[in-house]
Amino acid sequence: MIPVQSRPASWSGKQEKSSGADVAAATGKAPATAQAHGWNGALETTIFMPPGEGPFPLLILNHGKSLGDPRAQERTRFLAISREFVKRGYVVVIPMRTGFSRSSGEYLEQHCDMTANGQIQADDLHDVLAYAVRQPWADPDRILVGGQSYGGLTAMAFATHDFPGVKGVLNFAGGLRTEGCRWKASLVRAFGTYGGQTRIPSLWFYGENDSYFNHELASKMHQAYTHAGGKATLVKFGAFKNDAHAMSGSRDGVRIWWPETEKFLRRIGMPAEEIFNIAEPAPPASSDFAAIADATAVPHLQEQGREQYRKFLTRSQPRAFALSPSGAWSWVEDGDDPAERALANCQKNSAAPCKLYAIDDKVVWSDKT
Repeated sequence: MIPVQSRPASWSGKQEKSSGADVAAATGKAPATAQAHGWNGALETTIFMPPGEGPFPLLILNHGKSLGDPRAQERTRFLAISREFVKRGYVVVIPMRTGFSRSSGEYLEQHCDMTANGQIQADDLHDVLAYAVRQPWADPDRILVGGQSYGGLTAMAFATHDFPGVKGVLNFAGGLRTEGCRWKASLVRAFGTYGGQTRIPSLWFYGENDSYFNHELASKMHQAYTHAGGKATLVKFGAFKNDAHAMSGSRDGVRIWWPETEKFLRRIGMPAEEIFNIAEPAPPASSDFAAIADATAVPHLQEQGREQYRKFLTRSQPRAFALSPSGAWSWVEDGDDPAERALANCQKNSAAPCKLYAIDDKVVWSDKT
């Protein structure tokens, strides 16, 4: 846990797509949790580190907000992004902010005041970086800050803090949607305010079929930001799978964001060359239990579960389908480790152990225990 200052409590739940990716931990090491004491709170934090002692450049990544209670939100790992940066010698630090997951405190939100919402979240980043730069593995003069959705808004708000050593910001579909108010106009005002308060360069990615922040809104936010004096490059890419909002969490999204990110890193004097080899995850072995398309062969399922398996077959890879002898099932596509998440979601509804039935285009199920 990383120590933070506590704040007064309030709560409001708003919908947001989750973030993440689907590869194994970048170095093969288990994600680390930083330990410190003496403050009023603590943030659950994942740290991916390259081999060696450092000091390494830092990338601080910020998560979005899922539907419902922030306390129930799963830890975000941004595996696809983390992998690319660890290969280039970065330490990647991913805190769950106040009130999310296992972090202490209560989630705060000022409803439709997007300027304030971003800054409330950015306060946590200040605490995280204040901790990180004191560690022997950190280079305090080479820092990047990034985030997706609410985390992107948070990163852009944090740029106004003028934290020493921050060289650039990566904004993946940054924003926050709050129903029942003029949230789009509030977002535009927020970005205009932030742009007038910082000159740290930033790189933005927004997709054509983003279900939250489309190209029109992204252009308005970018225009407000740059007209106020902010430095930002907007990359508007085409449709991505079912929803471009999740592009940064997909291994298939790397081909979209990395080429522009590489140019950006070189422009701001940050490392961009690969210096470590990271083995690709081993592909799953087929069990030859049944053909992947044969929904009638899937054991234990009632008709609803069988229909869900057919739906699973229409989804893009990476994907995973899990089930149990009790008839419980779950499927997940894209994001952080679909197999792990499918098993965990299945197990929530089953007293019997869940097992993987299919991964990507292969049946991996075996009747053997």
